[in-house]
Amino acid sequence: MSAPNPALTKLLATDGLLEEDERDLAAVVRRFGDEKLRPHLAEWFEAGTVPARELAPELGKLGLLGMHLDGYGCAGSTATQYGLACLELEAADSGIRSLMSVQGSLAMTAIHKFGSEEQKQEWLPRMAAGEALGCFGLTEPDFGSDPAGMRTRARRDGDDWVLNGSKMWITNGPVADVAVVWAQTDDPSTSSGRGKIRGFVVPTDTPGFEATEIEHKLSLRASITGSLAFTDLRLPGDAVLPEVAGLRGPLSCLSEARFGILFGAMGAARECLETALAYAESRKVFDKSLSGYQITQTKLADMAVELMKGTLLAIHLGRLKDAGAITNEQVSVGKLNNCREAIKIARECRTILAANGITLDYPVMRHANNLESVMTYEGTSEVHQLIIGQALTGESAFR
Repeated sequence: MSAPNPALTKLLATDGLLEEDERDLAAVVRRFGDEKLRPHLAEWFEAGTVPARELAPELGKLGLLGMHLDGYGCAGSTATQYGLACLELEAADSGIRSLMSVQGSLAMTAIHKFGSEEQKQEWLPRMAAGEALGCFGLTEPDFGSDPAGMRTRARRDGDDWVLNGSKMWITNGPVADVAVVWAQTDDPSTSSGRGKIRGFVVPTDTPGFEATEIEHKLSLRASITGSLAFTDLRLPGDAVLPEVAGLRGPLSCLSEARFGILFGAMGAARECLETALAYAESRKVFDKSLSGYQITQTKLADMAVELMKGTLLAIHLGRLKDAGAITNEQVSVGKLNNCREAIKIARECRTILAANGITLDYPVMRHANNLESVMTYEGTSEVHQLIIGQALTGESAFR
């Protein structure tokens, strides 16, 4: 396993805040990254794809898929353990962490929290093992930050539901076996013209389901992203998630995913800083190590400070979540800060690597490109600023 930078580890001193089993888990996932991911990431990024169906069973063997859930083959891990696994996977690549978190925090969490017992038994054990892949259909081409305006509709037809509409930017969509799809439904009791939003468990081999891979991405290239289309897709009455109606369902799943991201972003930042430290030590400029120059040291110092602050924030929020005391607004604090600082660290590390930093021989610019997407999905920075602002003032500024 590649050894963490000892000077950085000593300065951060965050390992002392973790329990032994948490440190052991992080080491296992980092080793998986070294052995199964890092040797191939440049190739996957350049090709714009990833062998998701091959990687999923490997992640399942490690107990990482839906690891924070109980039963049905899930590991029942703590929130902090889940966060640390996200951190180590994203230290390899954000796309791999996305594969894991969309599977576990979005698709599996929706079924686990809001599904029927039949839905749980049918899907969760296979998804936990990585034998079945899931995706989460919420975002639409014209409705990202405002999911309440979604145009996808599900109408009753006898005992069945008929689904029409489309979704966009769906991780795992083109390779998924099951999609959790959120749609407006007919509800005569509403006066707004919009029905209640409901979730549906949709096997992707259902007639009327089409998934198209999104190509030419400049970010999250080691991830499979797609658009979904539903054309008179007929589902049985029991395809609906019975335990939730309204936006509370999908938004609670998004909060789970955001929690993993606030840890994951610090993994990407750490990998960049470790790379920059090693490069600066070995690179000679004017017969002197690059790391010996004041301007380099000020960059490294500032980045280490932000990495420490972000990692401490992640662990703090992990402990709050394990205690059942975390709020969605606190998750927004973590997602906003850690994504914002991670991309700054990645960009600054690129300046230390200079021209070498733009190649796939080093992970820095790959991480910087990925973090452009990580800042945006599961709520843009602006959305999280407004969530935090509302918590501080009691006033909603969304409309």
